Amino acid sequence: MRLNENALNNVYIWDMNTYANFIEINADKRFGRPCIIGTRIAVYDVLNWFASGMTLEQILEDFDELTEAQVLACLAYAADREHKIRVA
Repeated sequence: MRLNENALNNVYIWDMNTYANFIEINADKRFGRPCIIGTRIAVYDVLNWFASGMTLEQILEDFDELTEAQVLACLAYAADREHKIRVA
């Protein structure tokens, strides 16, 4: 459950649930929406920025408190949630 960074080519290797190191759900923050730990930036916000056409580089430039790993954790969280959705 740990993020490993290869310093030579900046490749991230994600184990299952690695996003848990970066995402928290706190009922007192953003109405319990999943947020990046230590910020009030919700996973929804990051996904919305991508959906509106922002690139990873633009997001990191506009929000200098974020790291690439945190943004990738938002994508991993969303992918995992989508994978777990049950169809009734």
